Amino acid sequence: MPVFQRFMHSDLKIELLSGLTVALALVPEAVAFAFVAGVEPLVGLYAAFMVCLITSIFGGRPGMISGATGALAVVMVSLVSAHGVEYLFSTVILMGILQVLMGALKLGKFIRLVPEPVILGFVNGLAIVIFLAQLGQFKSSETGTWIDTIPLLYMLGLIALTMLIIYFLPKLTKAFPSSLAAILIVSAIAILFNIPTKSVGDLASIKGGLPIFSIPNVPFTMETLKIIFPYSLILAGIGLIESLLTLTLVDELTETRGNSNKECIAQGAANITTGFFGGMGGCAMIGQSIINVTSGARGRASGITAGICLLSFILFGSTLIEMIPVAALVGVMFMVCIGTFEWTSFKYLTRMPLSDSIVLVLVSGLTVVFDLAIAVIIGVIVSALVFAWQSATRIRARKSNLEDGSKLYEIWGPLFFASTSAFQEKFTPADDPNEIIVDFAESRIADHSGIQAVQKLTQRYAKLGKRVRLRHLSPDCRRLLKRAEAMIEVNIQEDPHYGVATDQIETT
Repeated sequence: MPVFQRFMHSDLKIELLSGLTVALALVPEAVAFAFVAGVEPLVGLYAAFMVCLITSIFGGRPGMISGATGALAVVMVSLVSAHGVEYLFSTVILMGILQVLMGALKLGKFIRLVPEPVILGFVNGLAIVIFLAQLGQFKSSETGTWIDTIPLLYMLGLIALTMLIIYFLPKLTKAFPSSLAAILIVSAIAILFNIPTKSVGDLASIKGGLPIFSIPNVPFTMETLKIIFPYSLILAGIGLIESLLTLTLVDELTETRGNSNKECIAQGAANITTGFFGGMGGCAMIGQSIINVTSGARGRASGITAGICLLSFILFGSTLIEMIPVAALVGVMFMVCIGTFEWTSFKYLTRMPLSDSIVLVLVSGLTVVFDLAIAVIIGVIVSALVFAWQSATRIRARKSNLEDGSKLYEIWGPLFFASTSAFQEKFTPADDPNEIIVDFAESRIADHSGIQAVQKLTQRYAKLGKRVRLRHLSPDCRRLLKRAEAMIEVNIQEDPHYGVATDQIETT
């Protein structure tokens, strides 16, 4: 008895129960996304359990859940419809290889370049997408039309009961995951009272055997590579963007830090495996990850449990799982939507800079209308352009005349492609003395456009027979100038390469 009590009060109990909850929530998602991709339900279920299991064991973010996702399914459907499911398997394998390479090259660190407004927009947009995806459950799986009034009312009632249990149970006790309790209670009510409502079995049968290893039956030719490579590259990018942003979100929720490059490699290995075993591939799932984390899971055991339970459902428990009312799972996902959406962002909109507010709304809208990858990429580009413009307007020049008759220009702010025009406007060659000093103590030349700006400035003074000297160049700026010798040639006696004389000794 003491051993049992220690187990029931341990973190392992939380991990196991949370994993079971996640597995139940994965079933309808995997089936639905398989239909979206145009493949059999088992193709989605195999992918869900394999990707979940492998990334939970080897991934860089304990507690994060991966599986078959809609973001990938919407890209896969055109490939499957045009070339068949075997081409999908080969595409998923190549997708995994690309993800492993990205992780090995440590490209996962670039997720740090995603600004906070983009992350907020991603979270809000994905919450809306998860909500909209649940609306399909209110339609008949046979006709595609909305279900009748009475079944609809039953379904809405069960959904409301599920949400109430999830909301109020943690106020009474946290010893048992509220999501799992809601699923069990609502399922028992629906079965005992024979309530006429849609169940998991109405979506599709989830019964199957163990996945079998097979090499995709496609020609190993350049023609095949031309077909699958563009899809593989897009899927690899979408999968990693969604996974790494979900990793960032889980980091914030748990106040810990995951390993993005390790996660890239694990995601790639999982997709390679699922491609050889007849799965549709996958990536991180924000909804199931939030269910897992909010249930108290922090380790790898929850994800491993979810993967094993999902396989058990396929092999042994399909009859029981198919009896679960869809309303219970929809209720869980509705609570995920509420918990995922950053409601405080409405308050931030009036307090953050206008450009950040625009980016937040833009990313949210694009995530809903198009997909996550397009939304995030456009959000990052817009944020980068705004930053470049703001940085360009910050370049300043303080002017002073020295006792030896020369003129000093003290430059403030970065000199790069966006600030070169403003930099040129600071100088007045016709009115300046024969020698000027440009002091970069509070500035730096950031790129080749900055070097070209210095060259053009020198040419302007050279035409008037005047000399330019650079002072306080940082070591990296001097290296940029040195590397540019072959590209910059200005025929001035004092310095035939740059048209400038660098003053590295003087100090202020």
